[in-house]
Amino acid sequence: MKVLGNLKKGLVFVISAPAGTGKTTLVRMLTGEFPEAVVESISFTTRKIAPGEVSGRDYFFLTPEEFEERFRVGEFLESATLFGHHYGTSKAQVLKEQKAGKHVALVIDTQGAMKLKAEKFPAIFIFVAPPSLEELKKRLVKRQRESKENIEERLNFAAHEMEKAREYDYLIINDSLKPAYEVLRSIFIAEEHKVL
Repeated sequence: MKVLGNLKKGLVFVISAPAGTGKTTLVRMLTGEFPEAVVESISFTTRKIAPGEVSGRDYFFLTPEEFEERFRVGEFLESATLFGHHYGTSKAQVLKEQKAGKHVALVIDTQGAMKLKAEKFPAIFIFVAPPSLEELKKRLVKRQRESKENIEERLNFAAHEMEKAREYDYLIINDSLKPAYEVLRSIFIAEEHKVL
């Protein structure tokens, strides 16, 4: 028996957090440790590619028209509009990975997560929170991706997102990466070994 990767059909883990909280870093640590058992679902988006991002690793970048067409034919498991851009998760990709016995980590915002919850989609919902909004502001400034106005907009949205944390199954406070990772890792292991 392995620590992770013993199920015929993988589980879906929905991971949400305000921008800059470290959710993607945490998920990549997990896929790095358990590449045979955990896969990150790559979302589709209409936003422009940011410096350092790679299409197919960070997102699949689409034009608004391409996104609309995929949405129209029902390709998305969930979709949301955030800061004027569309985001969506491929239904086929998630099901394919699950069928292969892999756990799928959906790194999506609270809008998409709440849609899946409302539809009673079978998933484990995990919210990653910063220790405080002040700390989050420092992290957003440090990563130098957004303008001052965008940072303020993201912080206002983060406060709204954090109110949704109680709708999730688990809450991880990421005040230090290593302990936060240990908690995330433990949740995946516990959920796989749960007696249903």
